Amino acid sequence: MSGDSNVAPVIIKRKKVIAGEGHHGGAWKVAYADFVTAMMAFFMLMWLLNATTEKQRKGIADYFSPTIAVARVSGGGSGALGGESVFAENTLPRVGTGATSLRPQAESSRDPGLDSKVSEGPETAEFKKVEELLMGRGGESMVADELLEHIVTEVTDEGLVIEFFETAQARLFDDEARPTQLLKDLALVLARASDVVSNPVAIETHTTSYPVVLAENPAWQISRDRAEVFRELVIARGLEEARVQRLTAYADREPSTSNLLDPRNSRIEVVFLRRN
Repeated sequence: MSGDSNVAPVIIKRKKVIAGEGHHGGAWKVAYADFVTAMMAFFMLMWLLNATTEKQRKGIADYFSPTIAVARVSGGGSGALGGESVFAENTLPRVGTGATSLRPQAESSRDPGLDSKVSEGPETAEFKKVEELLMGRGGESMVADELLEHIVTEVTDEGLVIEFFETAQARLFDDEARPTQLLKDLALVLARASDVVSNPVAIETHTTSYPVVLAENPAWQISRDRAEVFRELVIARGLEEARVQRLTAYADREPSTSNLLDPRNSRIEVVFLRRN
Protein backbone atom coordinates (compact mmCIF):
# COMPACT_ATOMS: atom_id res chain seq x y z
CA MET A 1 0.00 0.00 0.00
CA SER A 2 2.88 2.30 0.77
CA GLY A 3 4.19 1.78 -2.76
CA ASP A 4 0.93 2.76 -4.36
CA SER A 5 0.94 6.11 -2.55
CA ASN A 6 4.00 7.23 -4.52
CA VAL A 7 2.26 6.84 -7.94
CA ALA A 8 0.97 10.10 -9.48
CA PRO A 9 -2.82 10.21 -9.99
CA VAL A 10 -4.11 9.72 -13.52
CA ILE A 11 -6.00 12.83 -14.82
CA ILE A 12 -8.34 12.26 -17.76
CA LYS A 13 -9.06 15.46 -19.76
CA ARG A 14 -12.04 15.29 -22.10
CA LYS A 15 -11.90 17.79 -25.02
CA LYS A 16 -15.20 18.79 -26.62
CA VAL A 17 -14.89 18.84 -30.40
CA ILE A 18 -17.34 21.12 -32.26
CA ALA A 19 -17.80 20.30 -35.95
CA GLY A 20 -18.12 23.35 -38.22
CA GLU A 21 -17.76 27.05 -37.38
CA GLY A 22 -21.30 28.06 -36.59
CA HIS A 23 -24.91 27.64 -37.63
CA HIS A 24 -25.56 28.12 -41.38
CA GLY A 25 -29.04 26.78 -41.65
CA GLY A 26 -30.47 30.06 -43.17
CA ALA A 27 -28.08 30.50 -46.09
CA TRP A 28 -30.48 28.84 -48.50
CA LYS A 29 -33.08 31.52 -47.73
CA VAL A 30 -30.81 34.28 -49.06
CA ALA A 31 -30.15 32.32 -52.25
CA TYR A 32 -33.85 31.65 -52.68
CA ALA A 33 -34.69 35.34 -52.22
CA ASP A 34 -32.17 36.26 -54.91
CA PHE A 35 -33.71 33.69 -57.23
CA VAL A 36 -37.26 35.02 -56.66
CA THR A 37 -36.07 38.61 -57.28
CA ALA A 38 -34.40 37.60 -60.52
CA MET A 39 -37.52 35.77 -61.70
CA MET A 40 -39.70 38.81 -60.89
CA ALA A 41 -37.37 41.05 -62.89
CA PHE A 42 -37.44 38.56 -65.77
CA PHE A 43 -41.24 38.41 -65.93
CA MET A 44 -41.46 42.22 -65.68
CA LEU A 45 -39.06 42.48 -68.61
CA MET A 46 -41.14 40.04 -70.65
CA TRP A 47 -44.28 42.02 -69.86
CA LEU A 48 -42.67 45.30 -70.95
CA LEU A 49 -41.50 43.75 -74.22
CA ASN A 50 -45.02 42.61 -74.95
CA ALA A 51 -46.87 45.77 -73.84
CA THR A 52 -44.75 48.47 -75.51
CA THR A 53 -43.98 49.56 -79.05
CA GLU A 54 -40.57 49.57 -80.68
CA LYS A 55 -40.25 53.34 -80.18
CA GLN A 56 -41.16 53.05 -76.49
CA ARG A 57 -38.68 50.22 -75.98
CA LYS A 58 -36.01 52.38 -77.58
CA GLY A 59 -36.87 55.17 -75.15
CA ILE A 60 -36.61 52.82 -72.17
CA ALA A 61 -33.25 51.52 -73.39
CA ASP A 62 -31.96 55.07 -73.84
CA TYR A 63 -33.07 55.97 -70.32
CA PHE A 64 -30.94 53.21 -68.78
CA SER A 65 -27.99 53.80 -71.11
CA PRO A 66 -25.14 55.51 -69.20
CA THR A 67 -23.59 56.97 -72.35
CA ILE A 68 -26.56 58.82 -73.86
CA ALA A 69 -26.36 62.61 -73.83
CA VAL A 70 -28.91 64.83 -72.06
CA ALA A 71 -30.32 65.81 -75.46
CA ARG A 72 -29.73 64.42 -78.93
CA VAL A 73 -28.67 67.84 -80.17
CA SER A 74 -26.32 68.55 -77.28
CA GLY A 75 -23.32 66.92 -75.69
CA GLY A 76 -24.96 67.25 -72.30
CA GLY A 77 -22.48 69.82 -70.96
CA SER A 78 -22.74 73.54 -70.43
CA GLY A 79 -20.69 76.65 -71.12
CA ALA A 80 -17.50 76.13 -73.10
CA LEU A 81 -17.89 72.34 -72.79
CA GLY A 82 -21.41 72.28 -74.25
CA GLY A 83 -20.33 69.88 -76.97
CA GLU A 84 -22.72 70.38 -79.91
CA SER A 85 -23.43 66.96 -81.42
CA VAL A 86 -23.68 66.01 -85.08
CA PHE A 87 -27.44 66.39 -84.80
CA ALA A 88 -27.05 70.10 -84.11
CA GLU A 89 -26.61 70.99 -87.78
CA ASN A 90 -30.29 70.15 -88.32
CA THR A 91 -31.38 72.84 -85.87
CA LEU A 92 -28.59 75.42 -85.96
CA PRO A 93 -30.00 77.23 -89.02
CA ARG A 94 -33.32 77.73 -87.24
CA VAL A 95 -32.22 79.71 -84.18
CA GLY A 96 -28.44 79.77 -84.23
CA THR A 97 -28.05 77.15 -81.49
CA GLY A 98 -28.19 73.41 -81.18
CA ALA A 99 -31.14 73.49 -78.81
CA THR A 100 -34.86 73.48 -79.54
CA SER A 101 -36.44 75.86 -82.02
CA LEU A 102 -37.75 78.25 -79.41
CA ARG A 103 -35.75 77.49 -76.27
CA PRO A 104 -32.01 77.84 -76.90
CA GLN A 105 -29.62 77.00 -74.13
CA ALA A 106 -29.15 79.77 -71.58
CA GLU A 107 -25.43 79.93 -72.37
CA SER A 108 -26.15 80.49 -76.06
CA SER A 109 -28.85 83.08 -75.42
CA ARG A 110 -26.41 85.06 -73.28
CA ASP A 111 -23.86 85.12 -76.05
CA PRO A 112 -23.05 88.80 -76.83
CA GLY A 113 -23.15 88.19 -80.57
CA LEU A 114 -26.58 86.61 -80.39
CA ASP A 115 -27.97 89.36 -78.14
CA SER A 116 -26.73 92.07 -80.47
CA LYS A 117 -28.30 90.29 -83.45
CA VAL A 118 -31.67 90.07 -81.73
CA SER A 119 -31.63 93.69 -80.59
CA GLU A 120 -31.02 95.09 -84.08
CA GLY A 121 -33.52 96.02 -86.78
CA PRO A 122 -36.90 97.73 -86.94
CA GLU A 123 -38.76 94.41 -86.66
CA THR A 124 -37.40 93.89 -83.15
CA ALA A 125 -38.80 97.27 -82.10
CA GLU A 126 -42.21 96.26 -83.47
CA PHE A 127 -42.05 92.95 -81.63
CA LYS A 128 -41.17 94.75 -78.41
CA LYS A 129 -44.21 96.97 -78.90
CA VAL A 130 -46.45 93.93 -79.22
CA GLU A 131 -44.88 92.47 -76.07
CA GLU A 132 -45.62 95.65 -74.15
CA LEU A 133 -49.23 95.66 -75.33
CA LEU A 134 -49.73 92.03 -74.36
CA MET A 135 -47.94 91.99 -71.01
CA GLY A 136 -48.65 95.57 -69.90
CA ARG A 137 -44.97 96.41 -69.47
CA GLY A 138 -45.45 99.92 -70.78
CA GLY A 139 -48.67 100.56 -68.86
CA GLU A 140 -52.09 98.98 -69.28
CA SER A 141 -52.27 95.52 -70.85
CA MET A 142 -54.64 94.55 -73.67
CA VAL A 143 -55.08 91.16 -71.94
CA ALA A 144 -57.29 90.42 -68.95
CA ASP A 145 -55.50 89.48 -65.73
CA GLU A 146 -56.89 85.93 -65.71
CA LEU A 147 -55.35 85.34 -69.15
CA LEU A 148 -51.95 86.85 -68.41
CA GLU A 149 -50.92 83.87 -66.27
CA HIS A 150 -51.18 81.66 -69.37
CA ILE A 151 -49.01 83.84 -71.65
CA VAL A 152 -45.24 84.05 -72.02
CA THR A 153 -43.56 86.18 -74.69
CA GLU A 154 -39.98 86.29 -75.95
CA VAL A 155 -38.18 88.01 -78.79
CA THR A 156 -35.69 85.67 -80.48
CA ASP A 157 -33.72 85.77 -83.71
CA GLU A 158 -36.55 83.77 -85.27
CA GLY A 159 -39.16 86.33 -84.31
CA LEU A 160 -41.65 87.13 -81.55
CA VAL A 161 -42.70 83.99 -79.66
CA ILE A 162 -46.05 84.05 -77.88
CA GLU A 163 -46.64 80.99 -75.76
CA PHE A 164 -50.03 79.89 -74.44
CA PHE A 165 -49.83 77.14 -71.81
CA GLU A 166 -52.30 75.33 -69.63
CA THR A 167 -52.25 74.54 -65.92
CA ALA A 168 -53.80 71.81 -63.83
CA GLN A 169 -56.71 74.15 -63.05
CA ALA A 170 -57.21 75.63 -66.53
CA ARG A 171 -56.85 73.54 -69.70
CA LEU A 172 -56.58 74.63 -73.32
CA PHE A 173 -58.40 71.59 -74.76
CA ASP A 174 -60.85 69.10 -73.34
CA ASP A 175 -60.49 65.33 -73.67
CA GLU A 176 -62.06 65.43 -77.15
CA ALA A 177 -59.49 67.97 -78.45
CA ARG A 178 -62.12 70.72 -78.41
CA PRO A 179 -60.90 74.21 -77.42
CA THR A 180 -61.97 75.46 -74.01
CA GLN A 181 -63.22 78.97 -73.37
CA LEU A 182 -59.74 79.85 -72.14
CA LEU A 183 -58.20 78.96 -75.51
CA LYS A 184 -60.94 80.83 -77.37
CA ASP A 185 -60.12 83.96 -75.38
CA LEU A 186 -56.39 83.49 -76.02
CA ALA A 187 -57.05 83.06 -79.75
CA LEU A 188 -58.87 86.40 -79.74
CA VAL A 189 -55.89 87.99 -77.99
CA LEU A 190 -53.58 86.61 -80.68
CA ALA A 191 -55.82 87.90 -83.47
CA ARG A 192 -55.78 91.39 -81.91
CA ALA A 193 -52.00 91.25 -81.54
CA SER A 194 -51.62 90.23 -85.19
CA ASP A 195 -53.12 93.56 -86.24
CA VAL A 196 -50.12 95.40 -84.78
CA VAL A 197 -47.62 93.65 -87.09
CA SER A 198 -47.94 92.10 -90.53
CA ASN A 199 -45.34 89.33 -90.21
CA PRO A 200 -46.08 85.74 -91.22
CA VAL A 201 -47.06 83.34 -88.45
CA ALA A 202 -45.90 79.87 -87.40
CA ILE A 203 -47.99 77.71 -85.04
CA GLU A 204 -46.40 74.96 -82.95
CA THR A 205 -48.21 72.63 -80.55
CA HIS A 206 -46.79 70.60 -77.67
CA THR A 207 -48.30 68.02 -75.31
CA THR A 208 -47.37 66.34 -72.07
CA SER A 209 -45.91 62.85 -72.09
CA TYR A 210 -48.04 59.74 -71.72
CA PRO A 211 -47.21 56.55 -69.76
CA VAL A 212 -44.92 54.15 -71.61
CA VAL A 213 -47.22 51.24 -70.82
CA LEU A 214 -49.64 52.40 -73.51
CA ALA A 215 -49.54 50.29 -76.65
CA GLU A 216 -49.45 53.43 -78.84
CA ASN A 217 -48.25 56.91 -77.96
CA PRO A 218 -51.19 59.29 -78.57
CA ALA A 219 -49.07 62.44 -78.23
CA TRP A 220 -48.42 62.80 -81.97
CA GLN A 221 -52.04 62.49 -83.04
CA ILE A 222 -53.25 64.80 -80.26
CA SER A 223 -50.60 67.37 -81.11
CA ARG A 224 -51.55 67.32 -84.81
CA ASP A 225 -55.24 67.67 -84.03
CA ARG A 226 -54.63 70.58 -81.68
CA ALA A 227 -52.49 72.40 -84.23
CA GLU A 228 -55.22 72.22 -86.86
CA VAL A 229 -57.97 73.17 -84.40
CA PHE A 230 -56.04 76.20 -83.17
CA ARG A 231 -55.24 77.31 -86.72
CA GLU A 232 -58.93 77.29 -87.61
CA LEU A 233 -59.82 78.98 -84.33
CA VAL A 234 -57.42 81.89 -84.69
CA ILE A 235 -58.40 82.41 -88.34
CA ALA A 236 -62.03 82.58 -87.27
CA ARG A 237 -61.02 85.26 -84.74
CA GLY A 238 -59.52 87.50 -87.43
CA LEU A 239 -56.03 86.29 -88.39
CA GLU A 240 -55.50 86.24 -92.16
CA GLU A 241 -55.20 82.66 -93.38
CA ALA A 242 -52.43 83.57 -95.83
CA ARG A 243 -50.19 84.66 -92.96
CA VAL A 244 -50.01 81.14 -91.49
CA GLN A 245 -46.83 79.79 -93.08
CA ARG A 246 -45.99 76.85 -90.83
CA LEU A 247 -47.97 74.39 -88.74
CA THR A 248 -45.84 72.05 -86.59
CA ALA A 249 -46.76 69.34 -84.09
CA TYR A 250 -43.95 68.48 -81.66
CA ALA A 251 -45.93 66.03 -79.47
CA ASP A 252 -43.97 65.60 -76.21
CA ARG A 253 -40.49 65.98 -77.73
CA GLU A 254 -39.76 69.50 -76.42
CA PRO A 255 -40.97 69.77 -72.80
CA SER A 256 -40.67 73.12 -71.07
CA THR A 257 -40.21 71.58 -67.59
CA SER A 258 -38.22 68.61 -66.32
CA ASN A 259 -41.41 66.87 -65.22
CA LEU A 260 -42.66 65.34 -68.46
CA LEU A 261 -46.18 64.92 -67.04
CA ASP A 262 -46.47 68.56 -65.96
CA PRO A 263 -49.54 70.24 -67.54
CA ARG A 264 -47.25 73.21 -68.24
CA ASN A 265 -45.76 71.19 -71.10
CA SER A 266 -49.11 71.22 -72.88
CA ARG A 267 -48.87 74.50 -74.76
CA ILE A 268 -49.17 76.35 -78.06
CA GLU A 269 -46.36 78.55 -79.37
CA VAL A 270 -47.12 81.17 -82.00
CA VAL A 271 -44.17 82.84 -83.71
CA PHE A 272 -44.39 86.08 -85.63
CA LEU A 273 -41.59 85.27 -88.07
CA ARG A 274 -38.99 87.73 -89.24
CA ARG A 275 -39.26 88.44 -92.95
CA ASN A 276 -35.53 88.09 -93.57
